[in-house]
Amino acid sequence: MLRVVLVNPLIPPNTGNIARTCAATGTELHLVGPLGFEISDRYLKRAGLDYWPYVNLHCHDSLEDFQALHRLQGGRWIGFSTSGSCSYIKFQFQAGDWLLFGSETTGLPKQVLDACDATVHIPMSEPGVRSLNLSVSAAVGIFEARRQLGYLG
Repeated sequence: MLRVVLVNPLIPPNTGNIARTCAATGTELHLVGPLGFEISDRYLKRAGLDYWPYVNLHCHDSLEDFQALHRLQGGRWIGFSTSGSCSYIKFQFQAGDWLLFGSETTGLPKQVLDACDATVHIPMSEPGVRSLNLSVSAAVGIFEARRQLGYLG
């Protein structure tokens, strides 16, 4: 089972959009605090529309809390970062992977990147564009992993 992890997300509509994508694909969503908003934020709820009952949502107060869960469940940490060492297209995803994404302003913290089993990036054709929107990046990662694993049929 694929899992998406947002580490310190800041913008409620991005998290809401990612939650909606997770609901549509049956992908677990883990939010690692501190968050830049309250879970009850109306923009978060609005972006997720009425799909929240379909989101398998897990909230962790800190990175340490999340790491404790990961130790119990296992699986690889795949960090999505502009400094990732491999294109996400060339990377071979596995069913137990955790797809990690950082905050909209700073990306994944160094300590998280260092703990990742692999880091991937989404190639950009225009060098002046640093990155995609967080919700777009998460959707790209989710659907490529699902494609590789044969989950799109």
